[in-house]
Amino acid sequence: MSKTTNIEAAFQLAQEQYDSLGVDVEAALDRLRSVAISIHCWQGDDVAGFEGNVGNLGNGLAVTGNYPGRARTSGELQSDLELAYSLIPGRHRLNLHALYGEFNGPVGRDEMEIEHFQNWIDWSRSQGVSLDFNPSYFSHDKAADGFTLAHSDPSIRHFWIDHGIACRKIAAAMGAAQGNPCINNFWVPDGYKDTPANRKAPRERLAASLDAIFAEPLSPSHTLDAVESKLFGIGSESYVVGSHEFYMGYAISRNKVLCLDAGHFHPTEVISDKISSTLIFVPELLLHVSRGVHWDSDHVVTYSDELQAIMLEIVRGGYLDRVHIGLDFFDASINRVAAWAIGTRNALKALLAALLEPTATLQRLERDGDYTARLALMEEQKTMPIGAVWDYYCQSADVPIGAHWLEKVRQYEADVQSKRSPGMHAQQV
Repeated sequence: MSKTTNIEAAFQLAQEQYDSLGVDVEAALDRLRSVAISIHCWQGDDVAGFEGNVGNLGNGLAVTGNYPGRARTSGELQSDLELAYSLIPGRHRLNLHALYGEFNGPVGRDEMEIEHFQNWIDWSRSQGVSLDFNPSYFSHDKAADGFTLAHSDPSIRHFWIDHGIACRKIAAAMGAAQGNPCINNFWVPDGYKDTPANRKAPRERLAASLDAIFAEPLSPSHTLDAVESKLFGIGSESYVVGSHEFYMGYAISRNKVLCLDAGHFHPTEVISDKISSTLIFVPELLLHVSRGVHWDSDHVVTYSDELQAIMLEIVRGGYLDRVHIGLDFFDASINRVAAWAIGTRNALKALLAALLEPTATLQRLERDGDYTARLALMEEQKTMPIGAVWDYYCQSADVPIGAHWLEKVRQYEADVQSKRSPGMHAQQV
């Protein structure tokens, strides 16, 4: 029996088992095919960008490791991404930071224009990949003291306001070019290392700065504005201006997309429990699926209980049309293409598992007060043959099955990445 036949036979047996629980496997796969994960460009080059300041990340961000083969140009980064996409079932998006433009000389961040990203638009069109975007409020002289949009100096504050305005125009142009909204996510590092004497004033300045950035209405068919919170960072251990409560209030009052980053909360706090609460009050959510270890360390996404809980909450609440799933991790200790493949495939596996849950039955049992059956069925679900369904999905998408994708990464590393000069790798701690 051939490998293909074995996979199909296992899939048919799995279908029968799921059917016994009232789960339509083909419907789950059809829904999974419609989901586009926004894959982050910055895993491929250690958040260096193309402004010429490699190794000077700063602003509480850190990438550790010096694995060879970091992408040094947009062409190299695009080549790496093309391989990564070929290893991941489905059609997915690309999340770009502003510092990844092609500038051909010094360009102020307040002077960025769509022409600096035309190569990315052309590439994305050729690949059938849609773009998302982010202003870059870090790794810059005007952010050296840890403040940007909440800075007490009006000239610095207005520089960063102008950067945000420029990025909104770029995101809108991207969305118009690709025919669907480009999500433009705002995160700023502003905060204090030690206890502040005035928590109020910086938050007032941040709100005013954001209002100035968002003053011009832009078509929601072209771009959606998202705002992202953080609990603390290196250099802002005691106080972050843009806390969860700040951005929750801002998103509700200004009708913005709220971004929840899995690593931006207390280590004992999870974002899965926040999804249903926040979506009562905000129109849409952006998720940065990551894996914090003890702190916001942005480890490669693994198939964890929290990852599964996140996907279950999205599916159980019927939120797939209101939640945009993006990834956010950067690890320079392992092959960077492999990191993309591992993290994205895990996110999709967890989403598939959620789609294969007999949600309607579980919710009916809950309404009926039959908590015994609810718990029993939830536990039985954990050993259902999702692996056979996942393998079939990969085969139908013509991507490697199991760990065979690693062979392609190893060959690419030998043929391409190993021939890149070491250059400078980010290795801050």
